[in-house]
Amino acid sequence: MTSQTFSAFIKHIVFAVLFMMATVSINAQQTAPMRALIGQSLSKMQQSDPQSVLNGIAELKRIDAMFPDSIQPKYQIALQSLVCAVSNPKAESTSNLMAEAEQTINQLGEMKQMDQSDLFTLRGFLDMVRIVQNPAQNGQRYYLSVMENFDKALKINPDNALAQQLQQKFQEGMKQAMQAP
Repeated sequence: MTSQTFSAFIKHIVFAVLFMMATVSINAQQTAPMRALIGQSLSKMQQSDPQSVLNGIAELKRIDAMFPDSIQPKYQIALQSLVCAVSNPKAESTSNLMAEAEQTINQLGEMKQMDQSDLFTLRGFLDMVRIVQNPAQNGQRYYLSVMENFDKALKINPDNALAQQLQQKFQEGMKQAMQAP
């Protein structure tokens, strides 16, 4: 991918994820105080500067510690870590964010009440960010995994808006990359 195409691809992904973050609903089983705390953390991250996002992720980790059996804080930690990583693929903090996101996604996979469509979406997004980080090395390696995870997510829940948006942006980005000279 050329750097211009790559930058446009990243901007589209970030926009799609930020849009979806605003519409993510929190499970009914979650408590009102936790919802309020998560909402406050997410609103601080809308500023889009990397430090605000990292601070918001740290707040989500504290919320997760307060509600260790809850899915939503873990889901938001993984999602926000991936959003930050895709927005800043070459930043020093990206490697740690990716490792933490992968660990959190694995924890979510062990939770019986975790929505499998959302889990496959996060797994696809993780591999998509790996491609964004290093397209030459990771494109061929993770392309199929990204597509399979988004397809599985949408097979389970065809209305999963985040999976739809990410899959569409991924396909557009790959199409642009293939057309770039």
